[in-house]
Amino acid sequence: MIKRLFDITAATTALVVLSPVYAITAYKVKQNLGSPVLFRQTRPGLDGKPFEMIKFRTMKDATDSEGNPLPDSERLTDFGKALRNSSLDELPELWNVVKGDMSLVGPRPLLMEYLPLYSKEQARRHNVRPGITGYAQVNGRNAIGWDKKFELDTWYIDNQSLWLDIKILLKTVKKVVIKDGISADGEATMSKFTGSQNQSALESSYE
Repeated sequence: MIKRLFDITAATTALVVLSPVYAITAYKVKQNLGSPVLFRQTRPGLDGKPFEMIKFRTMKDATDSEGNPLPDSERLTDFGKALRNSSLDELPELWNVVKGDMSLVGPRPLLMEYLPLYSKEQARRHNVRPGITGYAQVNGRNAIGWDKKFELDTWYIDNQSLWLDIKILLKTVKKVVIKDGISADGEATMSKFTGSQNQSALESSYE
């Protein structure tokens, strides 16, 4: 309850204080990428239950001859990269925090299609609300591999506290300022998760 109260208070305050930043960013997104300004996508939340996450749009609509979206590297514009590097694209998620879909700190909400790919240990990341930032984000973000990222996520679940959340938030500000770990090597964002390399070993250890 203390964590939830902290989330609501901090997120509501940030929404009010940062309202001019929201307005300017929304204007710039519409100017550079057109409408819609917001990107909406269904992600798994607490206990894996789906919710609609909102972010500022960073990619242009571009498809191949068959109507399939082009790779992220081809749809992500210089403006979109700048938006991601500054983490301004994440600001609308504060509304998800106020609604109760997310927390300020927790494992990042990934794609619904990843749910059946997790080991039992990795799936524990859904035992808490997903976060705008998390322990994995301040310890490598997109520059570390999936197995390490999930290991950090579950460590957070086992060690979570309000003080740890505050430290993660402060470290997040530092990471954003120095633009550390924005993307994986050779990737525009983060490579797609296709299952753990140690999946069989992980599963057998929990049977």
